[in-house]
Amino acid sequence: MKLPIVAYGDPILKKKAADIDQNYPALSTLIANMFETMYSANGVGLAAPQVGLSIRLFVIDISDDEDENLKDFKKTFINAQVLEETGKEWSFNEGCLSIPEIREDISRLDTIRISYYDENWVHHEETYNGLAARVIQHEYDHTEGRLFTDKLSPLKRAMLKRKLDAIAKGAIKVGYKMKFPAAPKKFKR
Repeated sequence: MKLPIVAYGDPILKKKAADIDQNYPALSTLIANMFETMYSANGVGLAAPQVGLSIRLFVIDISDDEDENLKDFKKTFINAQVLEETGKEWSFNEGCLSIPEIREDISRLDTIRISYYDENWVHHEETYNGLAARVIQHEYDHTEGRLFTDKLSPLKRAMLKRKLDAIAKGAIKVGYKMKFPAAPKKFKR
């Protein structure tokens, strides 16, 4: 089932998410729905806060047959904790399903070490670099209550204010289902 994606401006996107346990209700269904939602929006990652749930869960699929390191890179991250960020800082043009129509160059370190549980509750501690690290850092930030726009300079954020306000109000067209926090309420007659 495709879930509505929460748009910029919703307070849930700025809240640090909570850990869950193996008894979280209908977790496998939620994970499947998140993948379906992500694919229908042409995304490569989606975090639970983006579908209105303040829990530490995100899914990623950056599978790429041309890149051997990303050949089958489809993963679920539960209760993830970034243990270390190292390497060289590099900029990359990022976007976000909760902030459609805005893309900006964001600087991040190129290597991370992360601890997480997968969908079968198997614990992993792994190191990623390059594009995999970047997408994980972006989705992990959602579980920490951070957006990629938080990494922009105050001047750049001020320049984007009108566009960000339009997103919050739903004054944009997107090709997927969204929930807009500041959209005007419709009158019932």
